[in-house]
Amino acid sequence: MGSTVFAVFLPLALALVMFGLGLTLTVDDFARVLRFPKAAVIALVCQMVVLPALCLGMIYLFGLDGALAVGMMLLAASPGGPSANLFSHIAGGNVALNITLTAINSVLAVFTMPVVVALAYTLFLDGDGSLGLRPDKFAQVFAIVLVPVAIGMVVHRRFQAWSERMRGTVKILSIVVLALVVAAAVGKNFETLTENIGTLASICLSFAVVSLTIGYFVPRLFRVDTDQAIASSMEIGIHNGAIAIAVAASVLHEDAMAVPGAVYGVLMNIPAALAAYLLARRARRDRSAPEHSMAS
Repeated sequence: MGSTVFAVFLPLALALVMFGLGLTLTVDDFARVLRFPKAAVIALVCQMVVLPALCLGMIYLFGLDGALAVGMMLLAASPGGPSANLFSHIAGGNVALNITLTAINSVLAVFTMPVVVALAYTLFLDGDGSLGLRPDKFAQVFAIVLVPVAIGMVVHRRFQAWSERMRGTVKILSIVVLALVVAAAVGKNFETLTENIGTLASICLSFAVVSLTIGYFVPRLFRVDTDQAIASSMEIGIHNGAIAIAVAASVLHEDAMAVPGAVYGVLMNIPAALAAYLLARRARRDRSAPEHSMAS
């Protein structure tokens, strides 16, 4: 796929994904954070502060550098992915909390991603750390992430019946588009991928496992309900690789930075599916325990 086609297709593809997200959101989803204040705050701190710091440590541990290291930090700063709700539902999580966290994360990412990029440029590319903080970069991230979501929310509010009919279709299209975005990023950077596949696969799998683990056990440590901890785990553990790829290629114009997002987009499904299975089984066991106690 040529550079021009990639540059045009990628923002449009992400716009469709984020528009589909907007069709599922209402203003109440943002206000709902007041119903889950402790769970939401803990999850957001983990997402915005803890994970980028851990990702930075893992980059040094695995010996990643240059544009790939910046791409990995970009992935760590991305909000939760569209499939987080699905995995949370399978695992018995509080999907309403997932929707709330996705909404809040998507807004905050507009401000946090440029900051993380600025730090990563300074550390790994010996570049001008102000790059990620320039107003034009903020504007581009805003346009890529939030404008399609806002349009989707307006459409949902004004044409609710049509919106509800189209949700399933848009969701399927979003999944197809995500797969195409990942495939395009891999195809365009195949040489970079093959040269670093071992390191990238290891760090992406490890990061997914660590994210899922932190997302569950940190809230539980603070006595957050199990279903909310499951939602937190899936939201924190499943990053939106499409946003990382789009920002890398369309905003920063560094195709190599899109490779970690593409690798993660494929591999994260393995630990996410395993975590969903184990958490669902544990939830069923916990629900059946009181019944056995009463019977005895």
